[in-house]
Amino acid sequence: MTLVTGRDTRASTCLWCGRPVPEIGTGRRRRYCRQSCRQRAYEQRSSARRAGLPEDSVVLTAGEVEALADRAFRARCAAEDVATAVAEGAAADELTALCAELLDLARDAERLR
Repeated sequence: MTLVTGRDTRASTCLWCGRPVPEIGTGRRRRYCRQSCRQRAYEQRSSARRAGLPEDSVVLTAGEVEALADRAFRARCAAEDVATAVAEGAAADELTALCAELLDLARDAERLR
């Protein structure tokens, strides 16, 4: 039997760094995993407001954009490895390992910082 509370029980991720946000007690759901992430997000919003950028803007440094592109490239390469292994009739244990690696890389690729 499942207890329905009306509250979404999915694990949420930090809006700044993408790490999991621990659920603590009742009340409003936390948006950041740590106070430092909350502070960085505030600083970015304030900076964007002063620069006249829209509030939903995301400002990344050139290094952050490059790192994001690198993570996406690694995820694509891992997906190609899985596709090649399937086409070549790889064993289930090899496919399991390749899929686990792909999942890790995809999780890493989805974070902005």
